[in-house]
Amino acid sequence: MTQYKIPVIPGDGIGPEIIREGRKVLDTAGERFGFDIEWVEYPHGADHYLKTGELISEDTLKELSQYKAIYFGAIGDERIKPGILEKGILLNIRFYFDEYVNLRPVKLLEGVWTPLKDKTARDIDFVVVRENTEDFYIGIGGRAKKGKSKKTLEVMRNMYSVKFGLDIDSDSEEIGYQLGLISKEGTRRVIRYAFELANDRNKHLSSVDKANVLSDIYGFWREEFTSIAAEYPDVKTDFNFVDAITMWFVKNPEWFDIVVAPNMFGDIITDLGAMIQGGLGLAPGGNINPEGTSMFEPIHGSAPKYKGQNKVNPIATIWAGALLLDQLGEKDASSAIVKAIEHNIVNGEVKTYDMGGESKTSDVGSDIARLVKEI
Repeated sequence: MTQYKIPVIPGDGIGPEIIREGRKVLDTAGERFGFDIEWVEYPHGADHYLKTGELISEDTLKELSQYKAIYFGAIGDERIKPGILEKGILLNIRFYFDEYVNLRPVKLLEGVWTPLKDKTARDIDFVVVRENTEDFYIGIGGRAKKGKSKKTLEVMRNMYSVKFGLDIDSDSEEIGYQLGLISKEGTRRVIRYAFELANDRNKHLSSVDKANVLSDIYGFWREEFTSIAAEYPDVKTDFNFVDAITMWFVKNPEWFDIVVAPNMFGDIITDLGAMIQGGLGLAPGGNINPEGTSMFEPIHGSAPKYKGQNKVNPIATIWAGALLLDQLGEKDASSAIVKAIEHNIVNGEVKTYDMGGESKTSDVGSDIARLVKEI
């Protein structure tokens, strides 16, 4: 029997409850498909930070680097200033492990309501590949008051380092600025990942940018996309401005198969994707380094007001677990979990309040685990 060690970070709010159900389903899949998971739990989150002052240490990150996949619940707590936990834990993990692909399946399952009139599960089934380490999310910027000032800003990545020396001379009372950056290395690798994914699906890849306005940064993105496209003559390609693609996601989602986007635009369009597939409770995500350590999580937050009530929808977390198994190579088990989720929804007997039911979080997890065994 294949053995896996998988670190798990339940996190804050509803995180421990939804992770518990995800583990239940993945353990059941292991029983059926011949593998065993040893879960290694880490305490990092709000309570740990308030108790110790630690977000996540270098030693812990080094320890996590021995694993191929991390299972993550949710982060965020009203006792702590917004952004501290997210940057100090979640983004720290993404950058430390160079998880340069954010993978978001946008798939409407049978039995799920979508706000798009006359659209069905046959119409909404695409994947967004979001660059996950660059663009305007590199975290460098600042503020400057009237007069002259200097600032040095630095970006450190595994592939490169960049230093900006800014001489600011402003007669505005105060300005705020944020710098975005994409590199040839970072852009080419995520676009190539998307082409490979498209090659294995329906051979259609759509690129997202705003090159008509932000021509330096996103014109560069287009150039690299075009260069790599020449290596994949069988893959149909098209360019989409980010404002236009939000319109087409709503009007004609069936046009899309694989979508690749820079970091900021990918962040925006994946929330729209979550809504047209039925809501955040059904939206999983993966932060992937194909050659290193990846992390899988629901894309919703920690919902602290529901903490301990055993009422929230665990499906996004369970689906994220299916993505994790796919990354480990357990593709049959991953597929079985998604089918079990769909059967649970179609049956309509065990569902949480957000889907019109009265079942508990644990009831949904148990029902999906049962279906994994029986389908």
